[in-house]
Amino acid sequence: MGVGDSAGRLVRPFTLTGGRTRPSRADFTLIATVTAVDPQPATPARCQPEHTRILRLCAAPVAVAELAARLDLPVSVVVILLCDLLEAGRITVRPPRLVSPTAPDLDLLQKVRDGLGRL
Repeated sequence: MGVGDSAGRLVRPFTLTGGRTRPSRADFTLIATVTAVDPQPATPARCQPEHTRILRLCAAPVAVAELAARLDLPVSVVVILLCDLLEAGRITVRPPRLVSPTAPDLDLLQKVRDGLGRL
């Protein structure tokens, strides 16, 4: 698996992460929301082109899984790159909102069941 550049060469995912295979943090799940910090920190961090692409895509909140799909990179690689950006103070990450542990809405479940029965 690799990413093609404009010259048609392949860049292996481990090259993008500097050989790292594990993220330095556990903040990122597939549905965690990532947003670029605005304005970006004044101290310029050394960014790879993939970091810059991530920051552009994160101008509005986006899920980790969606980022990986848009970048056409494995989620594991994207998470490592996101760790770099988080540690540099260039993004924020929000865990998914969990539904309150209340009883399910029986009326809604009935409507879903009825709708599926018509298919």
